[in-house]
Amino acid sequence: MAAIQSLSSSVAVLLLLTALAVQTQLAHSQQCTSQLNNLNVCAPFVLPGAANTTPSAECCNALEAVQHDCLCSTLQISSRLPSQCSLPPLTCAN
Repeated sequence: MAAIQSLSSSVAVLLLLTALAVQTQLAHSQQCTSQLNNLNVCAPFVLPGAANTTPSAECCNALEAVQHDCLCSTLQISSRLPSQCSLPPLTCAN
């Protein structure tokens, strides 16, 4: 009986830790999404054919507020999308 209670306690702790990890990941994901949405103010400076390519202070502040791992993860994921969609890899000229 003690072994069953110990196993139940271990399972409960494992479930609690799993739920906490999922909740933490979800919160981080939502925070990253919010930070990336704030970069919309940079669109006029990065769209092809933009007349003004010098970013505004608002754009620079939004970029500075994005956490490094959020931006890097987003770039890594977006670079994998073509192959996941059975498209040729993107190549960009300088």
